[in-house]
Amino acid sequence: MNQKLFSKDFILVVIGQIISLFGNAALRFALPLYLLNQTGSSALYGTVMACAFIPSILLSPVGGIVADRVNKRNVMVILDFFTAALILTFCLLMDGVNLVVLLTATLMVLYGIAGAYQPSVQAAIPALVGTDHIMEANSIVNTISSFAALLGPVLGGIVYSAYGLRPVLWVCMTCFVLSAVMEIFIHIPFQRQASEGSMWKMVQSDFSQSVRFIRRDRPVIGKAVLAVCGINLFLSSMITVAMPYLVTEVIDLDAAQANRLYGFAEGLLAAGGLAGGICAGVFAKRLSVKKAGMLIVISAICLFPIALSLALFSSGMLNYMILTAGCFAIMTCCTIFTIQMMTFFQTVTPPHLLGKVIAVIMTVAMCAQPLGNAMYGVLFELCNGFEYVVVLFAGMVSLGIAVGMRGIIKGFSEN
Repeated sequence: MNQKLFSKDFILVVIGQIISLFGNAALRFALPLYLLNQTGSSALYGTVMACAFIPSILLSPVGGIVADRVNKRNVMVILDFFTAALILTFCLLMDGVNLVVLLTATLMVLYGIAGAYQPSVQAAIPALVGTDHIMEANSIVNTISSFAALLGPVLGGIVYSAYGLRPVLWVCMTCFVLSAVMEIFIHIPFQRQASEGSMWKMVQSDFSQSVRFIRRDRPVIGKAVLAVCGINLFLSSMITVAMPYLVTEVIDLDAAQANRLYGFAEGLLAAGGLAGGICAGVFAKRLSVKKAGMLIVISAICLFPIALSLALFSSGMLNYMILTAGCFAIMTCCTIFTIQMMTFFQTVTPPHLLGKVIAVIMTVAMCAQPLGNAMYGVLFELCNGFEYVVVLFAGMVSLGIAVGMRGIIKGFSEN
């Protein structure tokens, strides 16, 4: 049956995502920045961010299995309430516990929740909108994510600069509670799957089934995901570490101004995602997945002006403008690419495997992120005063991977 795009339940999912993702964006902005401000160490920052990604990688497959076997609405509601409780706990402990240990533990739990949460959202989309509107629905969800990520760092940066960390945390906690309440009223079609044997055997069976589908039935998916790992290692990780470190510690800006400008820079990254999401939705029928690799080539090329600017110019504002402009372009291209890939994966995967397969894809793609965060944290520390060398290295390696990825993606069969 041909389902309409803007059903009541899909609208509630979208509204819940707006509120939840705004809180998530502000939280992910404020906590690492607070750590960087207190320590001034890019190596420590990169190491903590690397540790934060590990639970996300480990829990994403579990989230995929749960998404296929438990009502996805319930998963979203429980995890949003749990995130609110996590923030409350951090607020109560932040003045009496070692900052590095507390922040690392909090970020690890936060990213772990996100890893378990996202498979439920992605697997719910085909059930809510049908196969005719998957690309448009992905575009809307991605646009909402980018819009929330745009407002989160900008408003978080303003509040953080003026009042400190604690008010940001209270706002974020309120967002997660409101999102959970909103999601209670969502109805997502759900058919319980039969389970045999122990919980451990069920997890093994489900995980093996999804890996077998990727390796044997759709091997091109596995090749594409491995290429994405390389991009995450050398491109995405570089931006994750470089953006806060360059703006707040390297570029010639005063401290208060740097924190505000970093908030706007994170907002501009989100604006790039917003632009990419809108473009993917508007041109959904014209975008060919076989040409998606060119978007990653363009993203890699955008790193070279940033490196040249850091090497040739001393003006803080000029370096800031070139950095943010390059990252905006990268984010726009990467968002369109991500939507195209996710739509392809959702289209060719059977519904009973969708949550598990998406979770495996997300897990493998994310594996490179912690290593990349730690690597760039150390590289920026070692290349103190020559940060442009690190950015140039990232651009050259990313460009090589992107060119190779184009050949893989051309093997995709249009569906």
